[in-house]
Amino acid sequence: MSGHSKWKTNKGKKMAADAKRGAAFTKIIKELTVIAREGGGNPDTNPRLRAVMQKAKEANMPSDNVKMAIKRGTGEIPGIVYESVMYEAYGPGGVAIMIEALTDNKNRTTAELRNIMSKKNANMAGAGSVSFMFTRKGYFLIEKAQIKEEELMNIALEAGAEDIKTDDKNYEITTSAQDFEKVKAALQDKGVKWQDAEVTMVPSSTVKVNGGEAKQVLSLVEALEEHDDVQQVYANFDIPDEILEEAASEE
Repeated sequence: MSGHSKWKTNKGKKMAADAKRGAAFTKIIKELTVIAREGGGNPDTNPRLRAVMQKAKEANMPSDNVKMAIKRGTGEIPGIVYESVMYEAYGPGGVAIMIEALTDNKNRTTAELRNIMSKKNANMAGAGSVSFMFTRKGYFLIEKAQIKEEELMNIALEAGAEDIKTDDKNYEITTSAQDFEKVKAALQDKGVKWQDAEVTMVPSSTVKVNGGEAKQVLSLVEALEEHDDVQQVYANFDIPDEILEEAASEE
């Protein structure tokens, strides 16, 4: 375990909710606009849109903001046209990184991300050099104290989950991207609460990073995630829990 998703969850617990809300809203609005443009503005026929609308609801985004973003995407009202771009990179310790961005100026975004990497001991990589290590999966992080492993396995596997891992404190469930909503609904029906639930990029292997190098990796990922055009950052680091918790507590 001890990977990127767990670090994001720990970090999120420590952050003041309002401090990042404006930035989170901006990223969700961009995502709604692009997905509505690509797949239509009806959540009943556009499951990706339905998932982002749920994300907006969980972030307490006003429904008017959601409606306006979707209308911009479908062309009902004018708005900025965003392009989806995926960047690949290597960070300190040889950690593989994928960066999902939505931008109205690819050249500007590329230059700004290169600048962040040059300051954080990282480098852009060619297309395909990192992406083969990642697969899009559904992911849940659940505290162990609330449910027995056998009971959770019965619920999740019956709903279509692919795998369940466990450590001293948590369960990690992975699903196919297609079955994510089905497993989520099954967990909700049984009253199972999660710390994190998302469709993400899961690495096929991880890189152990420790000490100062681990802190460099976390500083890099943090800087990338804070960029306005960056929607998601995925990385294959494996960092000890105590370093993850220390980094999260510094937020």
